[in-house]
Parts: sequence; C-alpha cells; structure tokens
Amino acid sequence: MSGEFRYVVRILGTDIDGSLKLPYALAKVKGIGTNLSYIIARVLGLDPETRIGYLTEQQLQRIEAVVKNPLEHGIPDWMINRNSPALVEKKHLLGADLDFAIKEDIRREITIKSWRGVRHSLGLKVRGQRTRTTGRTGTAVGVSKKEVKAATKKE
Repeated sequence: MSGEFRYVVRILGTDIDGSLKLPYALAKVKGIGTNLSYIIARVLGLDPETRIGYLTEQQLQRIEAVVKNPLEHGIPDWMINRNSPALVEKKHLLGADLDFAIKEDIRREITIKSWRGVRHSLGLKVRGQRTRTTGRTGTAVGVSKKEVKAATKKE
C-alpha cells in the first residue's frame, strides 16, 4: 500500500470507485474485462488484491500505457478486442471508440446486405437464437383467458 487513499480515481476517461480491487476497478472501463485486468496487473507486477484508491499517480500512468499499447507490453494478441485477420492493424479500443467501431461494423454489414446485416436491419436475433417464443416485442401473444361470466354462477 502506498500513499493516501483516494475515493474516486480517474483512469482512462472513467471515474472509478477507489474501494474496488484492481481487476474489478479496471473492468469498469468499457473495453477491459476482468481477465485482461488480471493480466495487466501481472505484467506491471501489481498485487491484484490492492484497492485502486491506494495506487500512486505513477502506477496509474503505467496502467494507462499498458492498456493503450497492450501488444508492446507482452499481452497476447488474442486478448485485444480488434484483432481480426482482416484488419490491417491490431489494436485495443476503449470507451466511445469501441462503441463507434461496433456501430460501424453493424452499418457495414447492413450496407453489404449480409445475413447478419439483414437480421440487424429487421431487428431480429442475429446469432442463431430461436425466435418462436423469445424476443417478442409489443403486447403478449399466446393464450388469452376468457372472461368469467357472472351469470354462470348459480345461487
């Protein structure tokens, strides 16, 4: 443990609760999961049990450097989120950049009218899930109950 405790830590454009342990705190940043967080901690030699509020500014800058260039710091390429063989450059996107890239991928598929693009454009399930009973929108479709007639009661 080093320095004084900070209750809110700003890292990679995200405010994080300082009481969270390092892997779970880094997982609050969009584009970083707990597995990648554990690997980042191991690469930097930090204890995963450390609360992020106790880290120094220098340690936080080292974390940002690793996240921005994970391949240069020994993180395997299968751990980054933009590593398709079709892509010219392998990189790891975070936050709004990741959201924009996903939206652009969907827009491209709709434009070329691939199967997934057609499913996206129709608002249907894309990954092969069943649609007979799930994914319904609007009012309920199914068995409707008949009204109980008061006249059927015999008194």
